Amino acid sequence: MTATVPLDRAPLGEGTGLLVTPADPALTLLDTAPLLLDDLRVAGHLLLRGFRPSVEDFNELVRMCSARVTLDPARRFHGDVAQLVDSGTDAIGLHIENGATPYPPDLLWFHCVTAAASGSQTTVCDGRRVWARLDGPTRRLFLDTPVVFARSVGEEQWRQFTAFSLGGGRRPAEVTLDDLRELAARGNAVITPRADGSVHYAFPTRAAHPSRWSDQPAWANSIFGPSYNYEVPQIAFADGREIPRDLLAELERITEEVTEEIAWQDGDVVLIDNSRVMHGRRAITDSRRTIVNAQSFAA
Repeated sequence: MTATVPLDRAPLGEGTGLLVTPADPALTLLDTAPLLLDDLRVAGHLLLRGFRPSVEDFNELVRMCSARVTLDPARRFHGDVAQLVDSGTDAIGLHIENGATPYPPDLLWFHCVTAAASGSQTTVCDGRRVWARLDGPTRRLFLDTPVVFARSVGEEQWRQFTAFSLGGGRRPAEVTLDDLRELAARGNAVITPRADGSVHYAFPTRAAHPSRWSDQPAWANSIFGPSYNYEVPQIAFADGREIPRDLLAELERITEEVTEEIAWQDGDVVLIDNSRVMHGRRAITDSRRTIVNAQSFAA
């Protein structure tokens, strides 16, 4: 770790999350880049406060810390990395970003351009803390049995995502189903084309798994996740069984017990280990709230 960058660190909530602030007022957000992934490996999520960056600074920080950037094809870009978070005003359940697809990023970034005057907190839930509270039979169930997410995605969305992911300057109209299948094969997804140009996919994954930087299990997934811009997925165990409702209710209770809230301030940046920490949102009560986010893969 580079010791020459004077940052102050303090516990953030009751878990391992960290609040990172500048010990020197002259520090900029970009000065934190050499330290962020070292801190994230331990903390799971970081709140960077007091740097008051621009959206351009945020874009540059993401590029500095990432090997590759990805996107949500249903969101608008702010710069070449950040996208505007626009998911309605209702509360959003806990999930890992893109966890209902074969393409979850390693890193999830948020930048608060304008904070809400009330409510609208982002929620975070460390999957390791959830795992610690699960009983033996529940642990064995999720370790032994994958879950499958299945839904349809519109043609414009799958083409945009595929073109961006493949790079090389190809436009969405130039990519093919074979290109999408090549991407999907990395996650063992089955792609089925539809007559209207949309595709249906079925994607098996583990709801409990090691994280990107640790062999320690985390119950981190998108079983409770949103579908604001997409069709609601069908979620079941890979052997065809439904996930019992009483088990889902128990998991909701446990996750809420270890869920913490981030009350945003203007200029805040949050970085999340997307393989370990789920996030969501309380209902938006102030329409002025403006958050941009980015998704990326670590080197």
